[in-house]
Amino acid sequence: GAKVFKKESKTRQEMSSQRSIRHFFSASPKKTKQEKIKNEDKEKAIEENDKTGDKSLTAVRPEGPATALVQTNDKPIQLAMSIKKESDSEDSPIKKRKSAKRNKIESDSEEENEETSQPSPVKKLKVEENGNNAKVDKASKKVKKPAAKEKQKKEEAKSLDKSELIAKMEKDESVSQDTTKKSANITPFFQPKGKAPSTSNAKVKPEVYSPSKSPYHPINDACWTRDEKVPYLAFARTLELVEATSSRLKSIEIVANFLRSLVVLSPDDIVPALRMCINQLAPAYTGLELGLGDGALMKAVAQTTGRSVAQVRADVSVLGDLGLVAEASRGKQKTMFQPPPLTLRGVFQQLLDVANMQGGTAMTRKTDKVQSLLVACKFSEARFLIRSLTGKLRVGLAELSLLQALAQAIVLTPPCQSYPPSVLDSSKGKYDNVKSKVEEVATNIKVAYYQCPSYEKVVSELLKEGAEGIVDRCPITLGLPVKPMLACPSTGVSDVMVKFGSNKFTCEYKYDGERAQIHILPDGKVKVFSRNQEDMSGKYPEVASRAKTWLKPDVTSAILDAEAVAWDVEKKILLPFQVLSTRKRKDVNEADIKVQVCIFAFDLLQIDGEPIVDKPLRIRRGLMKEKLQLVEGQLQFATSIDPETPEEIEEFMENAVKGHCEGLMVKTLDENATYAIARRSQRWLKLKKDYMEGVGDTLDLVVVGGYLGKGRRTGVYGGFLLACFDAESEEYQTICKIGTGFSDEDLQSHSTKLKEHLLPRAPSYYRYESGSEPDHWFSPVLLWEVKCADLSLSPVHKAAIGLVDSEKGISLRFPRFIRTRDDKGPELATSASQVASMYLNQDQIKGAAIPKGEEEGFY
Repeated sequence: GAKVFKKESKTRQEMSSQRSIRHFFSASPKKTKQEKIKNEDKEKAIEENDKTGDKSLTAVRPEGPATALVQTNDKPIQLAMSIKKESDSEDSPIKKRKSAKRNKIESDSEEENEETSQPSPVKKLKVEENGNNAKVDKASKKVKKPAAKEKQKKEEAKSLDKSELIAKMEKDESVSQDTTKKSANITPFFQPKGKAPSTSNAKVKPEVYSPSKSPYHPINDACWTRDEKVPYLAFARTLELVEATSSRLKSIEIVANFLRSLVVLSPDDIVPALRMCINQLAPAYTGLELGLGDGALMKAVAQTTGRSVAQVRADVSVLGDLGLVAEASRGKQKTMFQPPPLTLRGVFQQLLDVANMQGGTAMTRKTDKVQSLLVACKFSEARFLIRSLTGKLRVGLAELSLLQALAQAIVLTPPCQSYPPSVLDSSKGKYDNVKSKVEEVATNIKVAYYQCPSYEKVVSELLKEGAEGIVDRCPITLGLPVKPMLACPSTGVSDVMVKFGSNKFTCEYKYDGERAQIHILPDGKVKVFSRNQEDMSGKYPEVASRAKTWLKPDVTSAILDAEAVAWDVEKKILLPFQVLSTRKRKDVNEADIKVQVCIFAFDLLQIDGEPIVDKPLRIRRGLMKEKLQLVEGQLQFATSIDPETPEEIEEFMENAVKGHCEGLMVKTLDENATYAIARRSQRWLKLKKDYMEGVGDTLDLVVVGGYLGKGRRTGVYGGFLLACFDAESEEYQTICKIGTGFSDEDLQSHSTKLKEHLLPRAPSYYRYESGSEPDHWFSPVLLWEVKCADLSLSPVHKAAIGLVDSEKGISLRFPRFIRTRDDKGPELATSASQVASMYLNQDQIKGAAIPKGEEEGFY
């Protein structure tokens, strides 16, 4: 009852206030008919001159309350202009009253105004101020001119920031607290110390949020405030702008600007934003997956929009993207009420909930959760929500670029500042001022993340103490996979001798197996990670159960870099990778294992909790042999020699091939011999017997297109279009067509899988020759190992274009399919710079410089 009484009382007060306002504008001395006509003629003349811009008649405007000078306790406020704007509005009480006078129905008009007109808080404020403080001569209705001192105060009030003015009004006893609150719907923002704050009339709307602005203000240009949650639409708008640009540098700038706003306004949302930018709810080693296929998502979209699954599938066949279909269908959603806006952290948490759902009803609950999210989507939110659920954002944003954007954000808008921050743009509008600093910080952040792959840890340290010393504060950690060092290809022994010169080096057998990083923890637990940083402990349970016995008694923990190779227990010989690939990938029961493995260790990254990656290989290898004990058929050291002559290398190569190995790994021993985390380095070279004095290596290429088969291959794809990956532009560049090396079973299997990833057209991040399109385009999901006779310049294909020739790309001659690379993602395909290096390393081309980006680059 009390609540109802308060509500009714408040309503009566508002109605009374509205009547006071109307009385304020309508109360004026009665005039004769001639005076009324004279004043109306003046009003018409003034209105005509206002339209034409002529101000000559302004002085003869009828005097009255509309030009009243209202004075608060502290500052006088001139309200004439704002009231004029109110009176110029077609729906304003003043305009309606004038019309009513002309038609001699003033009373009816006032009655109508009483029912429909709602005065604004600003107008209400003016009335109260006028009633309390205005100095008006009631007889003449003329305003007394303020004194010089009051006039000076009036000018000062005009220059006040709106937020400061509101603060002063709140202290003024003459202005009611309720009215002030209504007038103060403005969010103040801040600028660096020493500068006067600017005026922001309204917060940016999420649907027009644009982190692509240059210059960008992390507070003013954001569409949320420090006390608000980050709208999911702000994240979607960021991805929308990234997708729309083909420039890698612009993409980095856009993401960096979004992150800058998060650093200042919402630092707790940085990790969810980073994870969602690369479509990774949790680190790769956790194995967390959403577990939703296209069929379930199509069903969710159909039920949300009131259409059939067949209709949605038909739309997908046209648009080629379920996300675009969901976005286009958004207007067909039927809801009884509008759900609250989605937030970045809210969506992230709900996606985590979906991924963690288990049990018999999990799929139904997952679909229901997706539907509830779709109902709340606006604008492009549905597009990127669905893409996140399918695991393919399709904006061309790789993790390397994301880390670069994070570094740029940290340099431009440093963390560890009080609010409001004194430095919002350290470049002062000129990025060249901080470019070298950004590159330095980016390198350190990448090393820190690649040796301790936890966004939670890295971001926490950045926010706590900044970028200085980030590598030392995020060390190699037991149980977290280190991104491994990779080798560059070499064409032969003479090439090795030239590249290493007088440096001491060692040669090791290159085993035909799977890269394995083995973490032996002090509590006896063992983790096995792939080169892709995925947890393979479930694939190799025998390694997890045996590895603790490989440490000598005085050793508590270690991290080994090794190769897991299929092993014939009876014959005690190595078996090819094809045999190893027959093992199950998950939940292997040790008792059911048919293909045994032997671990061949070749490097040591940490021992007893101490990282040793900064020590030269000779010391790391010595510690490995000192701290580990061999077990036949379980753990062996990679066979190696330290040769002095080319003849020794050639003889060792022959022994490696006889021992069922792929070739040799050649590595520096002393100088420039540290372990380069996450880099493909010239300090390690690989020699393969089949490619010596030729190309030097196989290539890992992405399948981007297919050609319909003919004759015996009718019904399947008979050929495929392959591409390398250019990390600089983040695009897939075509390199060859391939049709050999496949069995009939291969073609059937590949065709079935690729038909699930059809695209209606090539994405913007595919680079190919117009006019030579395949019959069908595919999403970049399948990676193949391919060998070839050699490489040549091509006017058709675009691989490494601009690195060797400004107008031509590079293509493969006589490419042949070897195998599918299930252990690598498409972003780990052979890079454009690698293709260029392989081309230049050929005997007939030798002598040209290695292209920029190949030496010591992160991969």
